[in-house]
Amino acid sequence: MTSYESCRHYSDKTLDRFRSDLNTLGLGNRAVVTCGSYARREASVDSDVDFFVLSDAKDGETDCVQQVQSVIADIVQHGPANHGAFGEVVKGGDILQNIGGNDDDNRNITRRVLLLLEGEWLYNPGQLYDLRHQILERYVADEIADHQLALFLLNDIIRYYRTIAVDYEFKTIENESPKPWALRNIKLVFSRKLLYASGLFSVAMTADRSRDKKIELLDHLFRLPVIDRMIDICGSSGMETVLGHYNAYLEFVGNSENRQHLNSLKRTDREDPRFREIKNKGHVFTRQLLKLLENTFESTHPIHRAIVF
Repeated sequence: MTSYESCRHYSDKTLDRFRSDLNTLGLGNRAVVTCGSYARREASVDSDVDFFVLSDAKDGETDCVQQVQSVIADIVQHGPANHGAFGEVVKGGDILQNIGGNDDDNRNITRRVLLLLEGEWLYNPGQLYDLRHQILERYVADEIADHQLALFLLNDIIRYYRTIAVDYEFKTIENESPKPWALRNIKLVFSRKLLYASGLFSVAMTADRSRDKKIELLDHLFRLPVIDRMIDICGSSGMETVLGHYNAYLEFVGNSENRQHLNSLKRTDREDPRFREIKNKGHVFTRQLLKLLENTFESTHPIHRAIVF
């Protein structure tokens, strides 16, 4: 069994427990959405559970979040980080309407793009799928031509990826209480980059389709976990090399001792042998993703120009 297969088995089993237990709470028409490693089906016992509650109700929402947190805490050790984009109530209207402009802060961008690219339901899947479809209808305008890519969506995916790369510097260097940097660095190189690639590849698939077909295809692709999505687009044989490198990453971060070691490193420890080994594998992984892009979409495909200019 590969590392991904092992992680997937654990993730699916734990997601089933979340869903079963949350179903007893009587959350009404709210939805509970998870992002991160559980949604990508690559979680281990050391993984956090990032979630938020989708609701447009005006009252009782603090109690609702606490109830969800209590259920999750009974199943796994690590809930969402404090003061982040998760562990809160989110109004669907805010995610849907505030795309760009002064109100579209980092939290909103994070929630919206992750809801699209890796959001998975813990309670009330219909609510999640409806909101995702509405967001895609905002990104893919009525007047879009068949030959065009979904550029509005593409630009926001690129903006999100560049935002987390910039935020990494702030969180690990400039912040008054900098967070451990090494594990975050490795995640940027592997899991964040694969998620980003899955967004680019998905948008590339919207070329030469009608507006309705673009939305229909994106709806389908974004319901798949990231690796399944990439296989759907590139084929199993096309993904073989990339998955080999990704399995090495999952095996590394799935080891508690490796995670603790990375979290103990200072920024002056960049030549630490254990960090250096997995970091170098990340450079190879990046080159393989670029090669996969070139092999999947011919040189004249509009995605190549769109991600540069």
